[in-house]
Amino acid sequence: MTAPRATPGRLRDVGALNWVICQAAGRVAGTGPPNLFLTLARRRGLFRGWLWFAGRLMPGGTLPRRETELVILRVAHLRDCRYEFDHHVRLGRRSGVRAPDVERVKAGPSAGGWTPREQAILTAVDRLHAERDLDDETWTRLRTHLTEGECVELIMLAGHYEMLATAITALRVQPDAPRRGPHPRRPGGS
Repeated sequence: MTAPRATPGRLRDVGALNWVICQAAGRVAGTGPPNLFLTLARRRGLFRGWLWFAGRLMPGGTLPRRETELVILRVAHLRDCRYEFDHHVRLGRRSGVRAPDVERVKAGPSAGGWTPREQAILTAVDRLHAERDLDDETWTRLRTHLTEGECVELIMLAGHYEMLATAITALRVQPDAPRRGPHPRRPGGS
């Protein structure tokens, strides 16, 4: 990865409210303020609108959190978006996504050990990624496990994290520093 194309903002770049949001997000993630948040917060209003929308999908969605994290991890793996993948490996642990699950996410929906519902969800994610659509067979299989509303949410969730992976990759967002261990100089700090 090359240097960031849009550097993470400092306090004066993102504003006090967004700065506080970024600090809090870092505490939740176990990192410093997320570079993604500090980068997107350079467009202050857009950042808060995106954050509201993203929060309605995760953590505020109706799909079980474990399934949400599996979807995000699969999208991140398919997009080769290390930032998104590593971030959600950490978050997924809190939702019961363990190391063997992470390895199976990389292998895909045909890997053994998925429940029929998880396999249907991950198959849908793969189809959405590859085809930008769901064939009738995938839709029918998905509907045996999810309500129509859950299907809408799943499609929005996968699409959102595809978009986010695009932004992360194109902007060359750098990995976040862990909260413990050596701390780089805080953005905007003196």
